Amino acid sequence: MDVAVSMTSLPVRQRGVACCQELVTGDQGWAQETAEILKALAEPTRLNMVAALWAADAPVCVCDFTAALELSQPTISHHMGKLRAAGLVESTKQGVWVYYRLRDDLPAATVQLLETLVEPATQAALTTSVLRSDTTGPVVIDQRAT
Repeated sequence: MDVAVSMTSLPVRQRGVACCQELVTGDQGWAQETAEILKALAEPTRLNMVAALWAADAPVCVCDFTAALELSQPTISHHMGKLRAAGLVESTKQGVWVYYRLRDDLPAATVQLLETLVEPATQAALTTSVLRSDTTGPVVIDQRAT
């Protein structure tokens, strides 16, 4: 069975003119900023670090991350640099140590994204690692066996 298709029955598309419905697109600034955040969170170590910061009620020392994640201080600092460049974390230096926390002024959409991504992981992680704030200073990460 031969089927003949007539090219004249197909709609002719003009370049630069939408053939269907109008698309709503965001501005490039928003897209670039969101892509940088997602790129920073796409690495498992950084996502774990953000989850720990999300659960912490005080800044976390780089030394606590090195112990909990079994990574070197330069590696932790590298990952934190990526998170800082994406606008997710800020740091303060106390003596020889640097303490990190999530920025207080994160946009609502970023907070919602982080909540969706890290809240389930944070709840699961609290069964093996407890983030606590003692009265003398920043957060200490204790490893606990389940």
